[in-house]
Amino acid sequence: MAVLASAGQTGDDMTETTRHNATVQPGGIVEIRSSNLEPGTRVCVIVIPERNDRPAKRTMRSLIGAGKGAFATPEEADAFIRAERDKWD
Repeated sequence: MAVLASAGQTGDDMTETTRHNATVQPGGIVEIRSSNLEPGTRVCVIVIPERNDRPAKRTMRSLIGAGKGAFATPEEADAFIRAERDKWD
């Protein structure tokens, strides 16, 4: 989760910002700690949940046998080749 915390104003309406990552705790609580924020300073916090719709990463090992016409084990490949050779006779 990305959290942008506005730490008050500096100059002509320019806002100093800091970026923090946090995990939502039970009850929807988001806690931010920063040594850059003075106690009592009012801040504006915008919470942007991270997207979880990316496909899970797969290992190279998980791809073995997953493609069309691929064999998951050497035994499957041997059985296929034997069956093809038997068709020749």
